[in-house]
Amino acid sequence: MERREILEELKKVLYPYTENKELLEKIDEHTNLVKDLKINSANLVDIIIDAEAKYNIEIDFDSAERIITVGDCINAIEEKINA
Repeated sequence: MERREILEELKKVLYPYTENKELLEKIDEHTNLVKDLKINSANLVDIIIDAEAKYNIEIDFDSAERIITVGDCINAIEEKINA
């Protein structure tokens, strides 16, 4: 699965947790989940759980701690898919 495909699917995962839906149209790998999309830290856990379910993977605590940007999230997903 290509990074662009993961990004498009990730937008769907992020949708329920993003107040300003227009921001999702402009996200890229540098978009900060908390600062740019205004997603609170509790919802980050929900996003990780949703991504795990979507891709049938398990994101460990160390990988989850490194998720700050959309690109970090894609990296974690790719790492687990390709493991």
